[in-house]
Amino acid sequence: MKRLRLTAGRARGARWASSLMGYLVIPLAMAAFLLAGCAGGAETSSGNSAPMPAVSTAADGAAQSKAMPEAPALGESAADDASRSGGGSEPVQAIKIQTVDRSIIYTAELTVQAQDVAKASDSAKQIVLGAGGYVADEKSTAFSGSSSEAVVTFKIPPARYPEVLVKLGSDLGERRSLHQGAQDVTGEVADVAARVKSAEAALDQFRLLLTKADKIGEILEIEREIQNRTAELESLQARQKALAEQTGMATVTLTLIGPNIVVDIPEEEPSGFLGGLEVGWNALVDAVEIGLTLLGTLLPWLIVLAVLWFATWRILRRVRPSRPAPASPVAVIEKTPETKAPTEAETPVGSTTSDS
Repeated sequence: MKRLRLTAGRARGARWASSLMGYLVIPLAMAAFLLAGCAGGAETSSGNSAPMPAVSTAADGAAQSKAMPEAPALGESAADDASRSGGGSEPVQAIKIQTVDRSIIYTAELTVQAQDVAKASDSAKQIVLGAGGYVADEKSTAFSGSSSEAVVTFKIPPARYPEVLVKLGSDLGERRSLHQGAQDVTGEVADVAARVKSAEAALDQFRLLLTKADKIGEILEIEREIQNRTAELESLQARQKALAEQTGMATVTLTLIGPNIVVDIPEEEPSGFLGGLEVGWNALVDAVEIGLTLLGTLLPWLIVLAVLWFATWRILRRVRPSRPAPASPVAVIEKTPETKAPTEAETPVGSTTSDS
């Protein structure tokens, strides 16, 4: 019996040990797999750790090339340093940035007060012609006194525009006002150019289809489409030409005035309580002035109308017939005759009287 019990106990212990080993095999296998993967990743990271300085240097060189015009030289020096450090990486190529020419429309309106308007106009033309510009429009009025005025429109190359504007404002006389404007139309210029190319390509395609068409209906339809596309292309080309003229030359409108002409210089409007009080007082004065002006304009007409009305009233009063005054009730009563009761003698024969 004792031997049987020992044999059964040993069999149970063997079964528990085998089941325990079966449960531990899978976790041990997964742990071994993870350790092998971590070892391979460490070797890979250690093998790829050498080029990292070169990559960072390339990024720094690209950032510097975008920020400063000396970027190509800095990129080359960074590539040389990386190659000398023994990293084994390829040389970094410098990034070249292409600058886009901007299309800007410059306009200016300048007013100068000169002693001699004609002489100042001739001097302005010489300044503009010397800078490569020309006169686009001119209007002048000359009087015997010092009230002459001239308006001249110049076209000036954009590169010489600031210089010429300063000379016109200082060499001709006293500058009274200056208004400048700048409009960037680079996007519009590019858009119009692209649309012109597209329209030209489409027109060429329709012309090619016209040569291959053999039916009258197709030929007429293609010719009508060609006419529409040609009109659209001409409109785009006109717009492109106008933009080229506006961006190719700056426009300066110079107004020359004589010394006797008074120029109204706009003053800054006051703000706050005093500013509001001043604005209200000015509005009240303007309203009273307008009312008095209107009254003075209408007063002669009102006098004439009053005289006509009074004369018409007097005439109607004289022509109207006079009506008799109505009699009073007392007088009517007095004029009424008294009625008397008839007497017995006056009573008719056939009449009878009844006694109570």
